[in-house]
Amino acid sequence: DVAAEAPERVNEVRLAGRISAAPEERVLPSGDVLWTFRVVVPRPPTGRQGVRPGVDALECAVWGGRVRRPVASWGEGDLVEVSGAVRRRFFRTAGGAASRVEIEVASGRLIRRAASG
Repeated sequence: DVAAEAPERVNEVRLAGRISAAPEERVLPSGDVLWTFRVVVPRPPTGRQGVRPGVDALECAVWGGRVRRPVASWGEGDLVEVSGAVRRRFFRTAGGAASRVEIEVASGRLIRRAASG
């Protein structure tokens, strides 16, 4: 059976990292409400001598559901964990059609608040 031999297709993402700036709420021209934020995660060590691993800053979007309320309370520097799927979203701008790749967040939790002061 060919279907039994085919690899499973999965689009699942789990990130744990720091919020680079407070999440922002936006109302789109369609009327949809979108929360966006960026999660910064460290890259794994390269194993090469003298090369420091960098970080990746990943755009995240919350379109609805129960995760909107907790995201609204997150702030810059908070350590969070989110899970969802990679999406490519197309939209129009003044300059024409555009797209972006982002993580569509299905669930999220605060791990630790940023140190204050």
